[in-house]
Amino acid sequence: MNSLENATSQQESHNFIHQYKGLGAFGMDRTTDEETIMFYLQKFSEDRFMKVFVPRLKDEELENLYNIINSLLKKHFSEDEYHSLFLKDR
Repeated sequence: MNSLENATSQQESHNFIHQYKGLGAFGMDRTTDEETIMFYLQKFSEDRFMKVFVPRLKDEELENLYNIINSLLKKHFSEDEYHSLFLKDR
């Protein structure tokens, strides 16, 4: 089983989006900013949305999006955290 298959076999959770009652605004304070980013990323990752959004991106936009996500993961996670929390293959 490859890492992508293993990741999908483990339970994914998007509970925050269903419980969030906050402002959904950015620039007010750190807590609201963090909650807003969590809200956006969970909405962003919905399958139906991604199937429409991703094909509309230009090649350069796809690469830029990949690079920013990948660089943030490398900066803020150890190799083990990356595999256990993000890929869920450990």
